[in-house]
This record gives sequence, C-alpha cells and structure tokens, in this order.
Amino acid sequence: MSSADNLLNVLGGELQACSFDPLTGYLRDGCCQTDEQDAGSHLLCARVTEAFLRFSLSRGNDLVTPRPQWRFPGLKPGDRWCLCVNRWKEAWQAGLAPPVVLEATHAKVLDTIDLSVLKQHAWHGRTESH
Repeated sequence: MSSADNLLNVLGGELQACSFDPLTGYLRDGCCQTDEQDAGSHLLCARVTEAFLRFSLSRGNDLVTPRPQWRFPGLKPGDRWCLCVNRWKEAWQAGLAPPVVLEATHAKVLDTIDLSVLKQHAWHGRTESH
C-alpha cells in the first residue's frame, strides 16, 4: 500500500506487526496490509482459537494443514494471523470470533466491522508480535 494513511490501525495509530512466527500477512511481511490482488482482504490480526480453526475448516478454508508452496506453516491455537475480514465477521456472527489484536489490525477493517465490535473482542495479552 502506498499512502501513509493506509498504514494505520483501527485505533488510529501506526499499524503494528501481527506476527513474524508464524510469518503472516498477505505480503508475508508480518503485517496485516494488502494490495489490489488480495481478494480476501487479509487485514484483521487475530489470535486464532481451536473453535475458529474448526469453523474456518467447516467453511472450506483449512488453516491447520501446512502448505509450503504458499509459505503457509499451518496454524495452531494461540497463533496470531492476518485473517480475511469477512471470515472473521462470519465467525463473529456465529459466536466463534477469535480475539483481535487491535494495534495490528488495519484501519480499512472499519469499512466492514464497527470499532465497538472489535473492541468487544480485543486481545488483552501481549500486543507485540511473536
């Protein structure tokens, strides 16, 4: 993303890294930023749970099985990962949304999900990336 405005988090501060271990982000740079080729909008940093991983699998998105050809290690509960905004919203509507790392969640998420909803699901653990 080219403009500095695009690197803000949902709280209005500088977008923080989501995770370097496992290495996340559509661009595999550790951050929940994207480009025009990212049809899924991988902008929401979440700390995935077993319930969410099962939910995602039930929707046809296996986030557990490693896929080295896509530099995807496979996730386990507790990993932080840049999720597709609509998948998180779908999980939220089903009562299975994983906690959100607000400082590492891109401001564009607010186009789809209200900040009050994100705050209700905020991760209150360590905020620095792995």
